[in-house]
Amino acid sequence: MNVEGFVADGFDTVRQVFQRLVDDGLETGAGLSVWRDGREVVRLSGGWADAEQRRPWQSGTLVQPYSVSKPFAALAALAAVRDGALSLDEPIARYWSGYGRQGKEGTTLRHVLTHQAGQPRFPAVAAGLDPLDDTGLRASLAEAAPEYVPGTSLGEHALTYGHLIDGILRAAAGTTLGEMFNDVVRPAIGLDGWFGVPAHALHRVADLEYADQNWLRQLPSAPWLEPPAGVLDVERMNSRAWRQAVFGGVNLHATATAVAEFFSRLTSADGPVRGLLGADLHTEYLSSQVTGHDAVFGTTLTWTPGFLRDRAKIAKGGIGGSAAWWSIEHGHACAYLTRRLDDHSRAARIAAALGDDLTVVPEH
Repeated sequence: MNVEGFVADGFDTVRQVFQRLVDDGLETGAGLSVWRDGREVVRLSGGWADAEQRRPWQSGTLVQPYSVSKPFAALAALAAVRDGALSLDEPIARYWSGYGRQGKEGTTLRHVLTHQAGQPRFPAVAAGLDPLDDTGLRASLAEAAPEYVPGTSLGEHALTYGHLIDGILRAAAGTTLGEMFNDVVRPAIGLDGWFGVPAHALHRVADLEYADQNWLRQLPSAPWLEPPAGVLDVERMNSRAWRQAVFGGVNLHATATAVAEFFSRLTSADGPVRGLLGADLHTEYLSSQVTGHDAVFGTTLTWTPGFLRDRAKIAKGGIGGSAAWWSIEHGHACAYLTRRLDDHSRAARIAAALGDDLTVVPEH
């Protein structure tokens, strides 16, 4: 399979690593983008966008990067905070009255955005729900008791993150996560990506596939990813219905170039994120909020409202192998977005070629 695109001087090693991943069959379809000093210095496309190998991966190929979606979902909530519709530290129940029960009366938006709300997975009663039953899934979260007292522990809210944000926005701002992101956030940050892919862009979406049919059974995070069943079912994920729906914790569809550009301008004082949020909320978005043992990852991590952070980087990865980060240490941004669901060793090889380490070292 050919690798198409370009690399600037000094980035040949990155091309070589990416080409080797494709040549060795470790990658069957991916986009890679690196930005430095306001310009794209690496744009590579490798493999195919479809299982039938009829559509070569191109720079405009959209793909679902799973939890790389979360910083973008968080922006939808923060945009509503900017507008004064809600605040980070008021109880959610002041807006979403049905949510304030069973020990969740004091849960705040900050708890949700930093994975401290005590609902890292949907409750067992959601097992029979369809993944696209937004109403049912939101109701299951509102009715359930948290797994721990909100604010006292943490664990990535793997599937629930977007539904919690969506429920808060519906109650407090009279809008949805999808509407707030697509109509307000997306134009402001200039992202080539959507929650809910419009019909005119569906032809650009890549099909997901498993690297190994046993991959699902081998996932250490499997207990956090069901219910509802089907969010890792590629047949379901590749359907038009799923691509045009909003499952805010995981189903942004975007290009590698768009995500890398976003990360490259993330910390800029004159960048689009600061322009969207204002100085104070921009600082909140990027600042370390909590460090502790993350029960889902099984290690100590530092969370901002949307990102993992350590001294060297601001980052987010997604199950299946996609990852994006801003290197505080080296001053570049990278996005590696893949359709081949496997581990993160491919992104780690790309990171190493850039002098980065994707291992997250807690700040404290």
